Amino acid sequence: MATLSDRTFTQIAELMHGSIGLSFAPSKKPLISSRLAPRIQRLGLGSFEEYLQLISTPDDGGEFQMAVDLLTTNETYFFREPAHFELIEAELARERPRRVAVWSAASSFGDEAYSTAMLLADLHQRGQIGSDWSILGTDISDRVLHSASSAIYPAERLRQVPPERLKRHCLKGEGESEGLVQIGPKLRERVKFGQLNLCAAIEGGLPGAPFDIVFLRNVLIYFDPPTKRAVVDRVLTQLRPGGLFFIGTAEGRVPCDTPLQVLAPGAFRKVAG
Repeated sequence: MATLSDRTFTQIAELMHGSIGLSFAPSKKPLISSRLAPRIQRLGLGSFEEYLQLISTPDDGGEFQMAVDLLTTNETYFFREPAHFELIEAELARERPRRVAVWSAASSFGDEAYSTAMLLADLHQRGQIGSDWSILGTDISDRVLHSASSAIYPAERLRQVPPERLKRHCLKGEGESEGLVQIGPKLRERVKFGQLNLCAAIEGGLPGAPFDIVFLRNVLIYFDPPTKRAVVDRVLTQLRPGGLFFIGTAEGRVPCDTPLQVLAPGAFRKVAG
């Protein structure tokens, strides 16, 4: 397999940044090489240059999207960063709102969206929120959105979900489906998924906006500083004043012009303007 030259790496990085805002520093060259090399081999192409030519053309057969998936897909699982869900539970139990709208802005395979759905369903059952609650999950990847809509997961991904909650909200696979779990239909009907490029303008607002809770976790790492700021401010236009905003706990300071109050690592409240 041919090696990834500096020149071709730069061209791939420029294509990703220009198209969807992804930023890859020179230190990410080994990552791009290791993620794309098996795909190039599977397609029967002879070099990274041929692959670049393929994903640069409009008639690429969806290969550009495949490259995006390969370069951005990370491990995800249910109730990742549990302190965020504990904060949401405490906040909603205190406020007892009649309506709760949530946006998982980089929803990936849906683990975050369905984790939140489990929490909201339990809060509603306890009478701590009203019956009008909904969740929107968006991502740039068709592939992960299709998987999220099916709501079928390896049981290992739900390792942090207590057995009682699993029993309430999930269907356990048997026979050929042993080791798999599907989210139950009552939760699935509350969670909708759609494709969205966070680097593009949000025309006319999103379904369900303004949201009470917005997750933008573990995606800002893919953007350079100016793009991060633009993305965060754009996303926050869809959050109501006083609403909760979450990024990954390891992502540091939020780069934005929108006033935010720090609640905990990775957790913020949008300040009323």
